[in-house]
Order: sequence, then C-alpha cells, then structure tokens
Amino acid sequence: MFDADIADAKGKFDKALVALANQFGHIRTGRASPAMIEHLQVEAYGSMMPLNQCAAITVPEPTQLAIKPWDKGMVKAIEKSIVASNLGMAPNSDGQTIRLQLPALSQERRKQLVGQAKDEAEKTKVAMRNIRRDAIKHLEVKGKEQKASEDLIKKSKEKIDAMLKDHEQQAEKKLAEKSKDILEG
Repeated sequence: MFDADIADAKGKFDKALVALANQFGHIRTGRASPAMIEHLQVEAYGSMMPLNQCAAITVPEPTQLAIKPWDKGMVKAIEKSIVASNLGMAPNSDGQTIRLQLPALSQERRKQLVGQAKDEAEKTKVAMRNIRRDAIKHLEVKGKEQKASEDLIKKSKEKIDAMLKDHEQQAEKKLAEKSKDILEG
C-alpha cells in the first residue's frame, strides 16, 4: 500500500546524497579538479554562462588546471571571471589556453575546508530529516484516508527511519573521505 511512497522517499534521499557529492566537488583538496571552477560565471556574448559551457577544462598535472576556450576571444573574459571569484589562483594565459596553478594549502586553510565540508554534510542531513518528516506525514494522512491498519503505517514509518539512518551513514562516510582528501591532499 505504501511501497510507492517509500520508494519516493528513497529517491529523494538518494538525490540529497548526489547533491552532497556535487557540493564536495566544489571544495578544494590538494589536487586539481574541474569541478572547482566549472560553475564560475563568465560574461559571454552579452550574457552570463557557466565556464564549462564556453571552455574545456582539463587537469594536465595534479596541481594545475588548463582552460581552453572554444572561442579565443573569450580568454580575457574568463581571466576576469577567475580573478573576480577570489579562488586564490592567478590565471596565466598564452592567448589560447589559460593555466591555473593551485597554491599549496596551509594547515589552517585545510581545517577551514574540512569545516566547510562538515557544514555541507550537516545541511544534507537536515534536508534528509525534512524529507523523512514530510514522508511520514504523508503516510499518516494517506493511511487515515484509506483506513490502513496502525501496524502497516508503523512498519512503513520504520522503513523510512531505517532508510534515513542508512543515508545519514553514507553522508558521514562521504564526509570522512572528503576530510581525508583535504587533510592529506
């Protein structure tokens, strides 16, 4: 009776974990990653667009990013966007390709980045708890409307609680992995 509702809640929990992984991609470790800059907004042809829509971003070395605009006229606009983003990286251009060298992270900065990752994980867990609350509220209303037994409603709630616990553990595992990458990277 409630299988579709439980599956819907699981899908929402899974999406929350995907969003967390995406947020972690934007947090810097000691290694270069295109995810660090692909979201930067660049003025192109009179409008703003993400960097990954106007250039190819590659990682030629572990601490370097290379940005090759599809239109060579975009080089200056991309450099301007990188400088304005306050990422702490100075663009180095040869007129066709822009190179970004990642500076080494200080121990203090690494701790700040771990804190940022913890904040993102906590936001995700709060979002998942809200998903659980809404799903349980929906089950209760649907159960009353369809005159479902209390045991069936209780078992469905327990399944949702178990899924939440599992997904929270997965979020903690992702946080531990990201923290390790930041501190050791």
